[in-house]
Amino acid sequence: MNLVNVISYIGIFVFAITGALKARTYRMDIFGATVLAFVTAYGGGTTRDLLIGVRPLSWMNDYLALSLVVSAVIIVAFVNQNFTRFKKIIFITDAIGLGLFTAAGIEVSLLHGVNNTYAVIMGMITGTFGGFIADVLSNSLPDLLKRSELYATASLAGGIVYVLMQSFNASHNAALISCVVIIVVVRIISKLKRLMLPEI
Repeated sequence: MNLVNVISYIGIFVFAITGALKARTYRMDIFGATVLAFVTAYGGGTTRDLLIGVRPLSWMNDYLALSLVVSAVIIVAFVNQNFTRFKKIIFITDAIGLGLFTAAGIEVSLLHGVNNTYAVIMGMITGTFGGFIADVLSNSLPDLLKRSELYATASLAGGIVYVLMQSFNASHNAALISCVVIIVVVRIISKLKRLMLPEI
């Protein structure tokens, strides 16, 4: 198992945790939580695979990925924390998942012949569309579309650093790790400093 696979599996687990915690805030039952965890974990990667023509879909027949989603739901089901704590945990897990999935999405796209510019876009889609679909299913305005702290922009920043490092022949693993770290750091700083894009 290479670093990309490790990052992908960690991302699946982290985003499944995020989806299950979000389901808790909407007082969903265990089935609803499982659906939301599955969509949050798989939605971005599925959208990417459909756009670039990957067949079969990356998660199809992957029992390890499925077990990670189920495990995430079980863990959240046995966690008893207040709502404020949930919001903090969701933010942290979502920031980490965004970084992990952006890096994995770019890597998968490059391996399937997508050029650098569109690979970065596919990385953003991989990192953001799972949460987008989960918000739609929860009947709430998707965080991706709200004027709030940097989210897709953080993904974009990390993706650009990744392809630049690759262009300058930096270590492959160093580029992946740098991408994840930059995204998480930008996301956290934007939250703490209330950094936002200007309104249209």
